Amino acid sequence: MLLIRGNAGGTALTGTLYERGEEPPSFKGAPDEGAPYVWVCDAFYEVESGGQVQKLGDRELRVAFETPMPRGFETKQQAIEAAKEHVRTQFARLGVVEDSVAVEVVKEEPGIEP
Repeated sequence: MLLIRGNAGGTALTGTLYERGEEPPSFKGAPDEGAPYVWVCDAFYEVESGGQVQKLGDRELRVAFETPMPRGFETKQQAIEAAKEHVRTQFARLGVVEDSVAVEVVKEEPGIEP
């Protein structure tokens, strides 16, 4: 499994890319079981009230989370590019310029803490 992590403004967002042969989570809305690569990550947006307080750079804001939207892909490269775009888009929803989001791909080994 790969972790796709975006960092900006002193905070991070990490999603999981399940690779061919790994068992992605199964729940309502999960992609077709036959997809060899499955991306799962939170989506969020800024709200005026409620939500969770998040510090982003020098400001505090409130964010509400949407249900994760898993997506299936045929190739690893398609999945990684879509994951990077998703992470950048989430930060953009909070006013962070997409180019300022540092995105990394981390291989997570089973049983080893990242």
